[in-house]
Amino acid sequence: MLKPALLALALVAPALLPPAIATAQTVAATGPTLATIRARGAVSCGISTGDPAWSHPDSRGIWQGMDADVCRAVAAAVLGSPDKLVWQHLTGQNRFPALASGQVDLLTRTTTWTFMRDAILGLNFTAPNFYDGQGFLVRANSGITAAKQLDGATICFVSASTHELNLTDWSRAQGLHFTPVIFADKDEARRSYESNRCDSYTGDASQLAAVRAALPDPAAHVLLPDRISKEPYAPSVRQGDDQWFDIVRYVMFGLVEAEELGITQANAEQMLATSPSPAVQRLLGKTGDLGPAIGVDRAWLLNAIKAVGNYGEIYDRHLGKDSPVQLPRGLNDLWTRGGLMVSPPMR
Repeated sequence: MLKPALLALALVAPALLPPAIATAQTVAATGPTLATIRARGAVSCGISTGDPAWSHPDSRGIWQGMDADVCRAVAAAVLGSPDKLVWQHLTGQNRFPALASGQVDLLTRTTTWTFMRDAILGLNFTAPNFYDGQGFLVRANSGITAAKQLDGATICFVSASTHELNLTDWSRAQGLHFTPVIFADKDEARRSYESNRCDSYTGDASQLAAVRAALPDPAAHVLLPDRISKEPYAPSVRQGDDQWFDIVRYVMFGLVEAEELGITQANAEQMLATSPSPAVQRLLGKTGDLGPAIGVDRAWLLNAIKAVGNYGEIYDRHLGKDSPVQLPRGLNDLWTRGGLMVSPPMR
């Protein structure tokens, strides 16, 4: 144990400590979740059963999407490879029990961060990876141009989500009535909307935009401009393991910081070798002890960026300009461009 004087010095100026003590300040012991992952040789990651743009199989059966890439980034950061994953496909009903029971190490399944989920489900939300709001998808030939015109409509949505409560609160406040048609998963809800079982499909706007883009005739459907809620998505982990919480949280922040610093999947190695920027050198592990401070190696964020790119690249690939969805960045742009995506100082 450090003597009180040395402990105070360690908290204020660890660089002034003797080398052995300074090293001990920056190398973290392996916590229980990280130990389990290393023993297993893979991260167990909870994603959806199929959700366009977020987690869905491509033509080769490889799972793609924003949520899938978060899993890959974390696996690359802690195990050195984005392929060291066990995919766990979860519904809205079983996603939280799967995390609480230890079936998954990480839940990243378009899950909204709410007070009650944070307070009573035994989980911790890490860092927002998307800011969304609940909207409505309708058929273009319905003549509906605003959500208030849905009075008396039949509306499809997914159970065990925030959508039902949001819709109930909003309709009461507006004095509207609707007939709910509730489904266990998004794919079932989408098929039912497509087969005319409901007048509208409600959900988070980004998901509805992705659903619309995947329909046989996207132009036959309209995403209404109304938003009736705020839906910050964030990967979550079990309570009780601060090290694993920090690892997942700072992988997310690291991808955001990488975009701000101009580090991409293609140039990360070159930036590591040639960038004179102290911030770039720290983020990529050339200097400092960011990784060892939370129990991983110095190349953790370099490996994550090489695996999936920075936050902007992930966004553009699945939701933005390089995707069928073509969703503007908006709130999900960097803080330097008027958005909400910002990382704490990585130092």
